[in-house]
Amino acid sequence: MADTKKEGFVSVDIYFDYLCPYVYRAAVWLETVKEEIGHKLTVNWRYFSLEQVNSEQGAKWKIWKQPGNYPSRGLWAFRAAEAARRQGEAFFDSLHLVLLKATHEQGRDIADINILIELARGIGLDIGQFQKDINSRGVLARLAKDHTVAVETLGVFGTPTLVFPGEKPVFLKIVAPPPPSDSLDVFDEIRRISEHMQYITEIKRP
Repeated sequence: MADTKKEGFVSVDIYFDYLCPYVYRAAVWLETVKEEIGHKLTVNWRYFSLEQVNSEQGAKWKIWKQPGNYPSRGLWAFRAAEAARRQGEAFFDSLHLVLLKATHEQGRDIADINILIELARGIGLDIGQFQKDINSRGVLARLAKDHTVAVETLGVFGTPTLVFPGEKPVFLKIVAPPPPSDSLDVFDEIRRISEHMQYITEIKRP
């Protein structure tokens, strides 16, 4: 059985959308795992648009190619996260959690540019640079890349999807973050299923 605490470094890619409550719960859970094993765990958050994958516009339609006034519920949060990343990975990490908490704990509208600016200011970003970057079309390049790889290479269909080394994706839904005493054990079990139990394709409670 995997024992992350006793092993060396481990990394996991997680495909996510800020609108997904399961992503929020996974993020809270993984923060607890990080507290226990520290720098041994690297979490790479990868963009995945639920609006894109659920679109009825056809395969050629791409949400990241829509005009700036397109009424998207989730696109501006991706823009904000990537604009924060341009000022450093630490800023991305900070804004990432702030965005998840804003929408899932506080019920705030993360499609509202004024709220995004307020949140960015709260973590100490250079607001002038942030506003410039968030309005740049180039800030959507990583969303396009991450989403395309997820769908065309990994077969990702929803969020959050965890991908451990070896590219064995696991789609995960948790109704609440595990208690701190169980957090690392849950992580190890999910990792073990992903890496060593390919014959398991779904576990679902009735």
